[in-house]
Amino acid sequence: MNNLCISVLLSIFCIATSYSQESSGPITMKKMLGGYQFYQGTKRLNMTQLKRVVEPNAEAYQLAKSAKSNTIFSSIIGGVGGFMLGWNIGTAIGGGDPNWWVAGAGAGLIVVSIPISNKSMRQAKSAAELYNNTTGYGSLKDQGEWHLSLGSQGTGLVFKF
Repeated sequence: MNNLCISVLLSIFCIATSYSQESSGPITMKKMLGGYQFYQGTKRLNMTQLKRVVEPNAEAYQLAKSAKSNTIFSSIIGGVGGFMLGWNIGTAIGGGDPNWWVAGAGAGLIVVSIPISNKSMRQAKSAAELYNNTTGYGSLKDQGEWHLSLGSQGTGLVFKF
């Protein structure tokens, strides 16, 4: 009976500690086409996870919350615009009679979604920077990487940023 009680308590302890908070540490960014990817340690953070990580800082949380809302809004507008444009281009390729006004409206929606997406990325970046600065992790500015490179024309020092 004692072994059973000890086993149950040990299992509960292991389960309780395995669902702890997000890993702590600075939030780092990687510039990508169309925005940034956010990481905490080696874990990539989506907007929901970024919002959860910065939640202890009220101002950073509000920025992350706005960034998530703008990302959703931009994705919906861009997706609808892409569908409207793509359907008519597909109709034209298939030999049908496309409605170019609808295709133009779709292209317009895609164009409108771009600044909204850019605003979302700026807000997310600001939230991550604010979180890092208030938790003592410092700036997010990428320090770059130095490599020793061996190539066909010799050896060199490479700096990536």
